Amino acid sequence: MKFPLQKLNQAGDDPFDFEDDVDIRELEDMNNDIRRISPVHVEGQARRRGDDISVTFSVEGEMILPCARTLVDVEYPFQIEVREEFNLSPYYEEEDESEIHPVSGEVLDLTPYIKENVLLEVPTRVFSDDQEAHDQALTEGKGWQVVTEEPEEKKVDPRMAKLQSLLNEEENNE
Repeated sequence: MKFPLQKLNQAGDDPFDFEDDVDIRELEDMNNDIRRISPVHVEGQARRRGDDISVTFSVEGEMILPCARTLVDVEYPFQIEVREEFNLSPYYEEEDESEIHPVSGEVLDLTPYIKENVLLEVPTRVFSDDQEAHDQALTEGKGWQVVTEEPEEKKVDPRMAKLQSLLNEEENNE
């Protein structure tokens, strides 16, 4: 999502409003859990004060992630509110941890910041609510099996079995 800085100049003191759908499918090819992502809807405004530009926008979309248990596709809708700061000064250099980004040229490109914020929104794990997918999930394979925690029956130590039977008899007599 790019727009020329001239539009910001024309807006004057008023905010410059923008809205568009952005295709960020390149995220699918990166080393992350995103299997598919639909074009995201971006809506926001930019305001210029001297050499500083403040951009606030919301990103809304849906990504497909793998279920942490069964690896089936899970739809994960998201909506992110973002604020980014830019500086137009040719003398401004971005520091390591700076939250202000330099702008070179006559065009402000928000696409890298949209991608960055979507990647930050990816959860560490998601779970499918589809019971059929859980039923069809693999439970064992070559050299592995799923271990579940099932309540164990109380086992009596064989050396204490005689005492346990005495305790059981006393409980029944009472």
